[in-house]
Amino acid sequence: MKALTLTEYKHLVFGDAPDPQVADDEVLVRVRACGICGSDVHGMDGSTGRRRPPIIMGHEAAGVIAEVGKQVEGWKKGDRVTFDSTISCGSCWFCQRGLVNLCDHRRVLGVSCEDYRQDGAFAEYVALPHRILYRLPDSVSFEQAAMVEPVSVAVHAVERTPVSLGDTAVVMGTGMIGLLVVQALRVAGCGRIIAVDIEPQKLELALTLGADVSLKADACDVVKEVRSLTQGRGADVALEVIGLSPTINTAVASLRKGGWLTLVGNFQPSVEIPLQAVVTRQLTLAGSCACCGEYPTCLDLLGRRAIHTEALVSATPPLAEGAAWFNRLYDREPGLLKVILHC
Repeated sequence: MKALTLTEYKHLVFGDAPDPQVADDEVLVRVRACGICGSDVHGMDGSTGRRRPPIIMGHEAAGVIAEVGKQVEGWKKGDRVTFDSTISCGSCWFCQRGLVNLCDHRRVLGVSCEDYRQDGAFAEYVALPHRILYRLPDSVSFEQAAMVEPVSVAVHAVERTPVSLGDTAVVMGTGMIGLLVVQALRVAGCGRIIAVDIEPQKLELALTLGADVSLKADACDVVKEVRSLTQGRGADVALEVIGLSPTINTAVASLRKGGWLTLVGNFQPSVEIPLQAVVTRQLTLAGSCACCGEYPTCLDLLGRRAIHTEALVSATPPLAEGAAWFNRLYDREPGLLKVILHC
């Protein structure tokens, strides 16, 4: 088969790769579309330690079943599917309780780290356990389905956040996940959504997709502005979608007493937080990891156009051109958001 392989750091090659071997409990999916995730772009230079060459990256994908393993029931050749980015074992303590994102033996497609190597979906074919498959509604295209994984990350984060009708939420960071968080908050009935970033184009898009207020962080006092919009109290909830000490601290300071902060971004492995402010103002901090069974909900939201992804997709080139698009994303080309490769 043809695949886009990270053969060495910062060097991607489109060419021949071994065909996947299909186990009895797996299906072979012919990939039709696969999105380039920010974690792939960040990982291609070795900085994350989770994309060790050689590896076929890619975990945001959809396609058609081409082959079914001997033990697989309920699926057939030709079914349109998408799949979870996390391969959970299905049998550990966490999986048995439905917490598949916390599986003791979890593997992520397209990741090669110290513990495992799992080729992903920047290829013609990928072999997957049937238990992580989801059937595509007729109303959802392959390109939309390639966005289900990031949508599910946003939806999971909002589900982790106690949002009530009329609440004010601050979204720190309006990159891909942040823009989807804005939409998920709107679906959840949030009263007012304040989007914070430093890039005007992203803030403008946030307003288009459901934010009520946009704040350019390097042009105003974010905390002061949030308090002025909330009668001096601060926001009820905040979602930090970057993962840096300064933005986390701003999120903490923007909350009212008793507020809730959901941490989604993990750009840095460790950060500093204002512990005294968290304790004395009785704030709740919660982490949000990947997704946990939200795919059916997300597919429904996409099918009903309750969450829109079209405005987030900058280009849909063929897989053969993938290396060039990776480089453009790595160089932070202005205006580029999501690139979905046709496989």
